[in-house]
Amino acid sequence: MDTQFPHRYSIAILSRGDAGVRHDATAQNSRFVRVFEALAAVGIAAHPAIYDESVTDAVRDQLLAVDGVLVWVDPIHQGKTRVGLDDLLRDVAARGPWVSAHPDIILKMGVKEVLYRTRDLGWGADTHRYETAAAFAAEFPQRLRADGPRVLKQNRGNGGQGVWRVEALPSAIPTVRVLHALRGSLPEDLPLDAFIARCESYFGWGGCIIDQPFQPRLPDGMIRCYMSGAKVAGFGHQLIKALISPPLQGPESPEAQPGPRIMHGPDAPQFQALRRLMEDEWTPQMMKLLAIDEASMPVIWDADFLYGPRDAAGANTYVLCEINASSCFAIPDEAPAAIARTVRTRLASMRP
Repeated sequence: MDTQFPHRYSIAILSRGDAGVRHDATAQNSRFVRVFEALAAVGIAAHPAIYDESVTDAVRDQLLAVDGVLVWVDPIHQGKTRVGLDDLLRDVAARGPWVSAHPDIILKMGVKEVLYRTRDLGWGADTHRYETAAAFAAEFPQRLRADGPRVLKQNRGNGGQGVWRVEALPSAIPTVRVLHALRGSLPEDLPLDAFIARCESYFGWGGCIIDQPFQPRLPDGMIRCYMSGAKVAGFGHQLIKALISPPLQGPESPEAQPGPRIMHGPDAPQFQALRRLMEDEWTPQMMKLLAIDEASMPVIWDADFLYGPRDAAGANTYVLCEINASSCFAIPDEAPAAIARTVRTRLASMRP
């Protein structure tokens, strides 16, 4: 790889895989190859690090030998959580290497509870939190009857796991129509009590359920605002099918699949109003509310927005539906350079 500067720092790019992936991993065959190249161009030698619970000690040794660690690992992957990995990363960070995103920062901003904690910011909605299964069973039925369709979200998850659209149906016995956000899911009608019981497992790892109103403009798509630290690194716009009833052709038909995410750089004119809100208002307000300083912000994260009701002047409003801080990828073409600049600034502040 061509470099503009001599290598002054070393980092590991950590992702999940098995022993075979770990053995064969190189910067060139990694899906993060553009990130490796951007880091090399600013004088940072980056190496792949593949994590699995079976090689925890070897990964720990690898991470302790570098200046920093960039982590791309989903909260849930093939039934495995990040419990062991998060403990490992806390141990590594306590011994010196810089870790992004640090597990404690993810617990502040990269879980669905952030939607409740920041509900009073300009991106907020009528959001509620159920801390226990008993509270959920007691409070949710009345809210559903009074407020119309709702969207429930388990606190930690990815890929639509544990995200449900729920609407009440007219029936002598309380009945709901639910649709899971996992790809290929179909609407299901069942007694409300049975659905509530189904959700009890969400009060395990991660601990709560978040409840938001369903956004009627969901068919207009989702805007993903990519951030590096506190600055916008790009945007993605995607027409999504999750939580929209599939067509009669069935869940695997082309019509039922999400559209491609169209990537844009940070200067895309159609998103400048959102950029100003994110950089000047919402991100600083979130950081203050959650007690996160700029040096601790993830080097790459994203905020997913749905379109809210238009304002009095006919302009778009935006409703936050998720923040991804554990494994934000794919990313716009401009994002690797933004990541590299942020990483170099962070490492230089630790070891000039």
